[in-house]
Amino acid sequence: MTNTANIRCVVVDDEPLAVKLLTDYIGKTPGFEAVLSTTHVLDALQFVQEGKADLIFLDIQMPELSGIQFMKIIRNGCKVILTTAYNEYAIEGYEHDVVDYLLKPITFDRYMIAVQKARLRLQEKTTETALQPASSEEHIFIKTEYRIQKLAFTSILYIEALRDYIAFHTATGKILSLESMRNMEALLPEHRFIRIHKSYIINKEKIDFLERGKVVINNQYLPVGDTYKDKLMAQIKII
Repeated sequence: MTNTANIRCVVVDDEPLAVKLLTDYIGKTPGFEAVLSTTHVLDALQFVQEGKADLIFLDIQMPELSGIQFMKIIRNGCKVILTTAYNEYAIEGYEHDVVDYLLKPITFDRYMIAVQKARLRLQEKTTETALQPASSEEHIFIKTEYRIQKLAFTSILYIEALRDYIAFHTATGKILSLESMRNMEALLPEHRFIRIHKSYIINKEKIDFLERGKVVINNQYLPVGDTYKDKLMAQIKII
């Protein structure tokens, strides 16, 4: 998210009226945009994991997946405002660093307090990212299911988005992580890595050749998306 872009909001609740209420509230709030409003928690989960949301209004009690379980899966995928008719979940919610906790029925003035908190939190995150110096490190630490693993940039061939994970492909195998492609694209140094498709980020140094709209790395043919083609060609020196 940039300072000039709208804050992308997801609303998920198994009660359609609750979804409509918060979606209407968001529509009245400058700088905020409801990009997904749904009663289907798994649709919201996939949306967040694909890096398409900055803020989610998340009901705690839902039949397929509780709000607490949802937060454990997405980790820090986006900021969270919890919504519920019961206040006994407040302490557990704050353990997951939620922005705020809205008790139903949600009034517009109480909603506005919560979104202003969210705006400040997201601005702080943007400022921190902008102030960080360019990294001279030659590695990254990635969180896997059982450990935090150091991975040298030179060992990464390409990164692939899977349904619930991303896979770091190396010459010796692949490593799975719950990180999002959007976050990885922001974290990896641009002079080494480039996104060529919604599902692929590649190490430019590992390219063997390009053929018929595909990048070939280690005998793997990776598609180049139409929206990424011009940027890729601009960064490849052709003689």
